Amino acid sequence: MATVTRFSQVREQKANEKPQPIKEKLFVGGRTDYTFLVAVLFLLGFGLIMIYSASTYTGITKFGSATYYFYKQLGIAIMSIFIMYIVSIINYKIIAKFVGVIYIFAIGLLILVLIFGKELNGAKRWLFIGPFSLQPSELGKAAVLILAAFVCAKTSKKMKSNLAVFFLFALVVGPPFVLVAAQNLSTALVVGAIPFVIFLVANRKIGWAVTIGVVAIAAVAAIIMFGEGFRMARFQVWKDPFIDPQGKGYQTIQSLYAIGSGGLFGKGLGQSIQKLGFIPEAHNDIIFSIICEELGVFGAVMVMLVFLILIWRCMYIANGAPDLFGTLLAVGLMAQIGVQVLINIAVVTNTIPSTGMPLPFISYGGSSLFFLMAEVGAVMNVARQRKYAFS
Repeated sequence: MATVTRFSQVREQKANEKPQPIKEKLFVGGRTDYTFLVAVLFLLGFGLIMIYSASTYTGITKFGSATYYFYKQLGIAIMSIFIMYIVSIINYKIIAKFVGVIYIFAIGLLILVLIFGKELNGAKRWLFIGPFSLQPSELGKAAVLILAAFVCAKTSKKMKSNLAVFFLFALVVGPPFVLVAAQNLSTALVVGAIPFVIFLVANRKIGWAVTIGVVAIAAVAAIIMFGEGFRMARFQVWKDPFIDPQGKGYQTIQSLYAIGSGGLFGKGLGQSIQKLGFIPEAHNDIIFSIICEELGVFGAVMVMLVFLILIWRCMYIANGAPDLFGTLLAVGLMAQIGVQVLINIAVVTNTIPSTGMPLPFISYGGSSLFFLMAEVGAVMNVARQRKYAFS
């Protein structure tokens, strides 16, 4: 609550400042927030190491190469670092000129994937263009973050009632949320959570937030109870994975075995047993269980501490941003990373029902990493234009 209060104070100060025209200067200088950058690069490098460790068995059995997934992710990582750097030196205020185009383009891709997308592992989430694949829902996260930050920066002083905030939020979030929910409910929750936090920081009223919370809980409950049967089955398996140990509960049970067998300091890097075919696609969303098995509680806690450092630096950058738009961009990235980490770890530890959610920077996946690093670049650009020195 103290964090929200602090952000609210920053929001009020920046909302009352005299509006400045968007700078025409395309590239900006300024100091890099090295704490933020090092945390990102550490997680990225650590992710590559863990992907190599977790994917060797699958790579050999499927493609005859222990490094197949590692090299694919390494290529995406190099491109992602490049796009991060480019975005970090381009004036983030320029983004405001293209926010509508980015949003509409993302909506278009989300519609296309429902029509032409290829179904993999029971879900139609990918568009294939020759040898390349794209997960439009990842672009949807970035697009709704940028639009929510832009809209709130423009309207925060004009929103006089909870009803007005509620309808503005619904207008921004509704289309991408519905389209992503048709593909993956957990990703849709992130698409909703990012602008929710942005609106909460930008608007001091909370009545709309309570309403959104009640509606969201009721909607999720209705989808689970009355929607497709597999969601209710997942809920039942969450309560007791051993009711279907060879079916829907299998991955959860194997994940818990991996976590439990790791102990305090783990079996050692590369020494996981569960990755040898027991956990399917161990390098994907479930990779945190391999971290626990190989590096133990100590390694898992260290990874979570780095995520906390990253979230702290997002807060720090947000508080010192030169305008409200910059503040809310940093807040949006903070929300995205925080929500995805919480959901991923909660699923792996069976704290919540199983659902697909990548661990930021660490899980295997090109689209997720590429768009997340682009967002990181935007926040680094905000940091370059801070009003006061780093500490």
